[in-house]
This record gives sequence, C-alpha cells and structure tokens, in this order.
Amino acid sequence: MFFIASKVIFFCIQPSSLAFFALLLGVLMVRRCPKWGRRFLYAGLAIVVLFGILPGGNILVLPLEERFGLHVPPLPQEKISGIILLGGFEDGSVTLTRGGLALNEAAERLTESLRLARTLPGAKVVFTGGSGSLFGGEGIGGPVRQYFIDAGIAPDRIVVENASRNTYENATFTKALLKPTPEDRWLLVTSAYHMPRSVGVFRRVGFDVVPYPVDFRTSGEGDAFRPFDSIAAGLQRTDLAVKEWIGLVAYWVSGRSSALFPGP
Repeated sequence: MFFIASKVIFFCIQPSSLAFFALLLGVLMVRRCPKWGRRFLYAGLAIVVLFGILPGGNILVLPLEERFGLHVPPLPQEKISGIILLGGFEDGSVTLTRGGLALNEAAERLTESLRLARTLPGAKVVFTGGSGSLFGGEGIGGPVRQYFIDAGIAPDRIVVENASRNTYENATFTKALLKPTPEDRWLLVTSAYHMPRSVGVFRRVGFDVVPYPVDFRTSGEGDAFRPFDSIAAGLQRTDLAVKEWIGLVAYWVSGRSSALFPGP
C-alpha cells in the first residue's frame, strides 16, 4: 500500500505536474472565471520560471548531494566485504525488449561499482533492485549480472536481489540475503542525492554501511546561480530533488528511516 500511495501521490504533486495542472486549469477557466483563471496561469508560469528556467532545482538538490561529501570518495584502503549497488540506473522495459543493458542518466552507479569491483577483487558485488514501476514489470537482475560477468567479474562474486521495489525494500531484502555481521564492511553505492535517504533506511533496518556517493548532478555551489539550458531539464531536476525531500519526510514519519535528514 505504501508503494502504490507513494507513486500516485508524487505523480500528482511533483512540480512539473503542478505546473501542467495549473496552466491547464488556467486556460479552461480564464473565460468563465477570469480571476481564478489568471491565478492558475500565474501559478503555473511561476513554477516554470523558478524551476524550469531559474536554478531552483539545483538549490534543492545541492544539500542532498553534499550531505555525505563534495566528491566521489577515494578508493577505500580497509578490507571491504562487498559493494551494494542500488538499482535505478537501468531501463528495465527497454532492456527486456531490446536486449543488452539499457541505462539512464544514473549510469554512474553501475560504472563506479564496476570500477570498485575490479579494484577490490575480494569483495562481493551485490545488485539490489526489482521493478519500481507502478504498473508492474520484471526486474533485470539477470542482465545486470551478465554485464558484470562480461566485464570480468567472477560469477561467484555476484549476488542479485531482484524483488525490491523501493529503497526500504532494497535495505530489508539485502540484509536478509547477506546476513551481515558487525565485522563486515559493505560499501553502499548510489546517487549522491539519494544517499541520505538510503543510509537512513539501511541504518533503520540495522545494516551498517559505508556511503559511497556517485552520480553527482551539480558541479558545485555555482550551479545555484546558473540557469538551466532548457525548461525540461530544470523541471526534471526539480522533480528529482522534491521526490527525495518528500521521501525523506515520508520515510521518517512512517518509521522507515533512522533520522529525518541522515548524515555522516
């Protein structure tokens, strides 16, 4: 129920949807009720300008990205038990119909995990992620596993958890699968903006992990003053940031996270 509700609610309240609904209502009402029609039009245009053109989305995402550091961390020197790669970098429907392993803009999660796996030959490589679509679908643990094998990672090092649909299930199912001990050191690889919520969930289920943020979407604080090249890019960045902030609050209120804004 939580999974379905989160998907439906966010679709309705994400900034790009709010802008669309406001502009649509404004156009429909401007003749019959000019006062309210203009208000909706102004509201929709304000969202587009503030977050589609001006850097509102970057201002929202920067605190998330920099919570666990300003850069991709250096390679760890201590013994690492394994690398936990959170899904979300893959396009499942394209992969299943076209073959190969189709990736989206979060592909750095995969490329950095592969680099870590080749640098840490004694570490397990764990992929956790099923289908996060509201309309169902299959997980692509098989193609991800094959990608690592083709890249030279021994099959006996690879572990796949292919049933989780969200971050909370990532942590819960992965812990049950790996049964970590207090002596283990597991790297958690995910996008920098997603790391606070991910760490909070793993801590909540009693799985102590070492954050390894990748896939930064900004170049630094200067992006807080830099307009976007396109309205679509600005609204997409804003939707991503707002989703994480809402997710942090929802997970904390529902008892799925160890803190409202988890940090180091």
